[in-house]
Amino acid sequence: MKIAFYGSSILSSYWNGAATYYRGLVKSLAGLGHDITFYEPDAYERQNHRDIEPPEWCRVVVYPATLEAVRNVTAQAAEADVVVKASGVGVFDEELLLLAMAAARPDALKVWWDVDAPATLAELEQKSKAPLRQLLPQLDAVLTYGGGDSVVRSYEALGTRFCAPIYNALDPETHHPVPSDPRYRADLSFLGNRLPDREARVESFFLSAAEAAPHLSFLLGGSGWENKSLPPNVRALGHVATSEHNTFNCSPKAVLNINRDSMAARGFSPATRVFEAVGAGGCLITDAWEGIDSFLQPGEEVLVVHDGRELLNCLESLTPERAVEIGAAGRQRLLLEHTYRQRAQQVHEILTRRFRRATAA
Repeated sequence: MKIAFYGSSILSSYWNGAATYYRGLVKSLAGLGHDITFYEPDAYERQNHRDIEPPEWCRVVVYPATLEAVRNVTAQAAEADVVVKASGVGVFDEELLLLAMAAARPDALKVWWDVDAPATLAELEQKSKAPLRQLLPQLDAVLTYGGGDSVVRSYEALGTRFCAPIYNALDPETHHPVPSDPRYRADLSFLGNRLPDREARVESFFLSAAEAAPHLSFLLGGSGWENKSLPPNVRALGHVATSEHNTFNCSPKAVLNINRDSMAARGFSPATRVFEAVGAGGCLITDAWEGIDSFLQPGEEVLVVHDGRELLNCLESLTPERAVEIGAAGRQRLLLEHTYRQRAQQVHEILTRRFRRATAA
């Protein structure tokens, strides 16, 4: 099928954690025979910080962040069998949604793909007249980055015809073990942009552990931390390009995952970094949230902590040999059950089934 996909960016991960998710899914969907055009705005300096150039597995259209350009690219939705509008494009989100869906053919599938469902739902519950909330009953499907049954029930309560979580996953061609690099060696590393609904959790887990353990070394990657007061044993790197993520994840003794507030509260929302780190063979320590055992087995394939004190105890008792064992076990689990090929097959089956229904109606 021909798919028009309107998202934040597939070329750049700069202030755009969804890039790896988009790449893994779109590449795997293309491998199943779909013809995909990804539309992304030239915004937030992302085009100046590209991780990849336009790939061979999809067509990428970069358009100016203007309303006129939005009108031009959404008109092209009329050529597609499936029209996808993702959340969090960052510019003209409502206009992209309304214009793309209005341009779609009557027999085309109209899909809302939510890469931040907990936050989106919290907003929709407060805004009964939001364009998305009004449009939901008219869409053919809602696909979400995570959230499990709780998110599905919430979307169904808003009139959605069909909702399914399409979780993050591993692309073993891009995320895999590499040699350790002294630039990224530490006892514990965390990679994540500074965001309002994450910062307090970074403080209570990562930074509190660092303050309590001046004899250990900590590495902080991601944008926005430049002006943050940090303990002297925490080294801030700034933005880390995706081409460096394998080295970042393979060099420390352990890698930390900290979910954003809304995703931790909903559960069943494994972040991209979970699959990137474990896919590279890194030993992952994560904050506790419902559903982690659906992806990795606590104590064997991942270590789970509830606060900074538990994190520090876990880190100090973790031997390098045990860290390697946990990383290897986690990677094997992902390769067996959680790859983007498997996620793409799930999406393919959903789209094919619903497209047949739409064309038969």
